[in-house]
Amino acid sequence: MNSREFDDAALRSELSETLDQNVVDVTVLHDGLNLSVSIDTAAEEDAYVLRKPNRFRDSDGFLDVRQEYRVLERLRGTPVPAPEPVALGDENSVLADPFLITTHVDGEAVPLGSLLPERFQHSAARQQVGNIVVDTLADLHTVDTEPFEGVCGRNSLRDQVEEVIDRMETATEATGHDPPAVWGVAEWLRDNVPTESKTAVCHGDFRPGNILFVGDDQPHVGGVIDWETTWLGDPRTELGYLLLRWRDEGDPTPPVEEIAARHPDKDVVDELTGDDAPAVAPYTTKPGSPTRQELVERYEAATGIDFEHDQFYRTLAAFDLAAIWEDIYRDQLESGSAGEWEPNIEYLLLVAESIVRGEYTL
Repeated sequence: MNSREFDDAALRSELSETLDQNVVDVTVLHDGLNLSVSIDTAAEEDAYVLRKPNRFRDSDGFLDVRQEYRVLERLRGTPVPAPEPVALGDENSVLADPFLITTHVDGEAVPLGSLLPERFQHSAARQQVGNIVVDTLADLHTVDTEPFEGVCGRNSLRDQVEEVIDRMETATEATGHDPPAVWGVAEWLRDNVPTESKTAVCHGDFRPGNILFVGDDQPHVGGVIDWETTWLGDPRTELGYLLLRWRDEGDPTPPVEEIAARHPDKDVVDELTGDDAPAVAPYTTKPGSPTRQELVERYEAATGIDFEHDQFYRTLAAFDLAAIWEDIYRDQLESGSAGEWEPNIEYLLLVAESIVRGEYTL
């Protein structure tokens, strides 16, 4: 069943029984890797969100909805703002698949490629956004890991590198796409895994697109959403993943002409440069936004974790995201709905190469 084809009336009836409240409206918020539906009740102060996985929940690195529910339970009482779990639905539901219901969290996310909301488009707000994003990440990485043992997986750095390379190999075999930089970067990662690491609770996809911002002219974090990739592992991988999105003035531009030559039918150069580059948060180069180095220093002061081997962690972040995109491209090819992923994937791998060569520094 297509996620958008559910019977609204039947779903409202089922949710009214599940929540023991009169559900008056359900609205699709997003229908991608997950179906997200807002739930409004007769009591205006009580609103909820339903999330049903559409893809990848049976893949390595993803939790099922029951595990995600347990993660959210354990985040209660921590400094990390997250939705509260309310109920679970099973495959016998109107949606014919398991789903999770949480409390509604106010706020506005900032998707990749987007500027900040208009009310935050000034220097002081950009500074605040950078600070609260990295402070929230630091809060997460200093949460006690013991309650999460057995709820989400634990990965060593070595295992994480092998898993992401395996994901890239499997996906490229299916797509027939062979990005020029991919295997050289893979071997560099294998050869440069740090011998020592720490363990923290990691969100798995920590970025401004999964943070809900509230406030009038000064932003605050309303909540962090989408916890289906939570795991226990080295927190510096997640800091590297956040920094991948943060552009500084003077950052080098990878040789996108090489990508353009391989894809002459696409307008590659304009789409892969400046604020339009893949994985970029364009507001980060605007006045007031902290630099990557300033984010690192703030994180280190808050956590006591030194960001050693930054070259490795930032390279891993770029390769990991490229592997995720290649896997999405594979899935879309198999379903006959593929977008133009290849140039963006190749761009990320050129960024990874640039980090390896020391050209894309903190």
